[in-house]
Amino acid sequence: MYTMKETCEKVNMSYETLKFYCNEGLVPNVKRNKNNYRIFSDKDIAWISSLTCLKDCGMSIQEMKEYLDLCLEGEGTIPKRKEILDIKRKALENKLKDIQDNIDYIDNKQKFYDDVLSGKIEYFSNLME
Repeated sequence: MYTMKETCEKVNMSYETLKFYCNEGLVPNVKRNKNNYRIFSDKDIAWISSLTCLKDCGMSIQEMKEYLDLCLEGEGTIPKRKEILDIKRKALENKLKDIQDNIDYIDNKQKFYDDVLSGKIEYFSNLME
């Protein structure tokens, strides 16, 4: 079993975030020690790591709660969970495409500047006559 601090270190999460997730009910069945401090099992840590990933995937707190509720309902909700994850995956793919488009723009602009500086092409600007 792990303390809040140890758990935060293991999952690379701030104490405040973990406390918030616990208070929001996103970490179910949290146990407490004899001093009434939260303690976490390896399964809890695996779930908390999953929460971090879900958050990074763009899930809101409400969406994470809905996903958690489905998980707690058991195997029968796997198709719905897959659907939720597929929607998030598609959104991430779109973000990835946007990022790649931005990288391509920068690469093209850098090539243009290199070509101007090396004398391969004459400089022009879309901003100036």
